[in-house]
Amino acid sequence: MEKIKKLRKLLNLNHLDGYIVPKNDEFFNENVQINKDRLKKISNFTGSAGFAIFLKKENYLFVDGRYTLQAYKQCKEKFKIITLPSKSFGAILKKKLKIGFDPKLYTSNLLKLYFKSSNFQLISIKDNLIDRVTKIEKTSIKKRAWLIDDKNSGRNHFLKINDLKKILIQKKMDMVFISAPECVNWLINMRGADSEFSPIINAQMILNLRGSSILFIDKKKISKSIRKKLKDIIIADISFLDIYLKKIKNKKVLIDKLSCSIYYENILKQNNFVRNEE
Repeated sequence: MEKIKKLRKLLNLNHLDGYIVPKNDEFFNENVQINKDRLKKISNFTGSAGFAIFLKKENYLFVDGRYTLQAYKQCKEKFKIITLPSKSFGAILKKKLKIGFDPKLYTSNLLKLYFKSSNFQLISIKDNLIDRVTKIEKTSIKKRAWLIDDKNSGRNHFLKINDLKKILIQKKMDMVFISAPECVNWLINMRGADSEFSPIINAQMILNLRGSSILFIDKKKISKSIRKKLKDIIIADISFLDIYLKKIKNKKVLIDKLSCSIYYENILKQNNFVRNEE
């Protein structure tokens, strides 16, 4: 309860009526690393899907039918449990409220899906408020990435990249921001251990129609042999992704509305034409 009290103080400081906490992290993977499971840290809910809305006097936990009983068991003392889609947000929260959210944890598509019928005024908050009231441990996953050979992958990454460039030509785009790690993994035949139940390495990528493409990843997980095999791709640490995206100007950029966060979408829209597709 102490964490929730601290969160409500932050609501007042940020002039908010509430704050949304989703299950997912910034990569929108199916499974979230324990150190990034903010919903569990603030609510004790351990299900794989759901989100919470914290108001100044009430807390709501929204889950689907798989987790209704679990949510009541784990969270009923501090939260009102709502099973989706049995009730609309408009029916539950009728007041026009200023609700904050972390733009790195939501796509514009996801916000429209959940909150299009609500009276909320959604406010983008750069600093994640849950990180300020809970201890977020650094990840302990240190296993390096590995590549799948051409025999087992079916096609090498050169051919896949060339096919993607043909699509960019057809759509008259200069580049594509590949924000979903599973898509990056498929494209360059890479795998890793950043997910507990799937061989995924967290990475994002800018594929340029002309010039070198750039892979953004934890460079500590990339071996010299991988660098040699991906010699046609620039490998940069993922901590530099923000800086690079802000430097892109006067380009036509393709993004995926299902996996590109509002945060990155807005950065790219500042100086470029952005096409949002599924």
